Amino acid sequence: MKKLAATFKSESGYKVYILSIVIFGLSYGLYKGIIDNYLAEIVSMTSFDKGVSEFFRELPGLLLVFILAVLYTFSAEKLYKIGAVIMLAGMGLQAVIPVNRVFVIMAIFIYSLGDHIQLGMRNTLSLEYSKEGHGGEALGLQNAFHQVGTLSGYLVIIAVFFFVKASLPIYRSVFVSSTIIILAGTLISFKLAGNSKTDETKRRFYFHKKYSKYYMLEVFYGARKQIFFTFGPYVLVLFYGANAMVISILFAVSSVCTYFAAPFVGKIIDRIGYKIVMVTDTLILVIVCFFYGFAHHLFPKDVAFIVCCVNYILDSMISLASMASNVYVQDLSDSPDETRATISTGVSVNHLITILIALFGGWIWQTLGIETLFILSAILGLCNSAYAATIKVKKQQ
Repeated sequence: MKKLAATFKSESGYKVYILSIVIFGLSYGLYKGIIDNYLAEIVSMTSFDKGVSEFFRELPGLLLVFILAVLYTFSAEKLYKIGAVIMLAGMGLQAVIPVNRVFVIMAIFIYSLGDHIQLGMRNTLSLEYSKEGHGGEALGLQNAFHQVGTLSGYLVIIAVFFFVKASLPIYRSVFVSSTIIILAGTLISFKLAGNSKTDETKRRFYFHKKYSKYYMLEVFYGARKQIFFTFGPYVLVLFYGANAMVISILFAVSSVCTYFAAPFVGKIIDRIGYKIVMVTDTLILVIVCFFYGFAHHLFPKDVAFIVCCVNYILDSMISLASMASNVYVQDLSDSPDETRATISTGVSVNHLITILIALFGGWIWQTLGIETLFILSAILGLCNSAYAATIKVKKQQ
């Protein structure tokens, strides 16, 4: 609490804000811990169906810049609350709708829409509520508390499915619990009384020729990231039969590893430069993709499953290298506003390719096999590495 008091303005209402972040993180951990198994075991979604659901889950990220443009008169606090209400509606629907693919995907879309709106406001509120010179610490604390909530959700799922067998009533109970938790977070967020201005740079696209390589790198990164994010856990569920408890353990371990690895990766970027990091991280990625796609050909199925779990965690840590592209943008930009606008545009470009990969990835898995899917991920990574090698470093040594 002393760290929070030293970082945030006392009059900002940061305690309510941080509490809401932990609560929303807890609900997300419960949801994320079971959703893949729910879609596979109860809704009977195939790999192609999963790709379709992921298309609609990622679509709000692409639409966010337009949504913020329409709601430009609203404060960051009001948008944060609107996001909470939409999340509540989506999770509530998931808890009561019939087990039907169309209805389930609709609920996923609504929940994701609210989540993306909130995500767009978290950085704004953290910076607005922070004391002068403590913006970076505020962002770090915000992420840390959200991770604490999310990890708590994973641990709850691990405990629940350790004692009970997966079934529709159990999954519905988790969705209902998550809905109640979101309701609590929403009521708490209504106590935020500030009138913070939203980030103007997130209301428009910003394109400039000097950032053309950055935009292309975001295309490659978004494509290869989506393959692992969407289909990595689903391979473990559909192909290896992992239950919700095992998947939640994997997510929990991955969260802890990335939490501790993030500062280390940041130091590496500062020490050896963003270009070298962007080029070399792909070499590890190729190994990860190879084992994820071909482990079942090389090892007994139980050993192959462990190999895939280890590689999933490795990919989560490799993904931290994406921070290097933000440093690259900062190196090219002439002002902080230009940096933020460019990165915001990069996020939209990233989402544009991810929704396409989600659709085609499911089709590739279903028709050509998981081997082809992860070969594609490796090729995209190599393209990313080759393209990053053409970057000319301006300021950084």
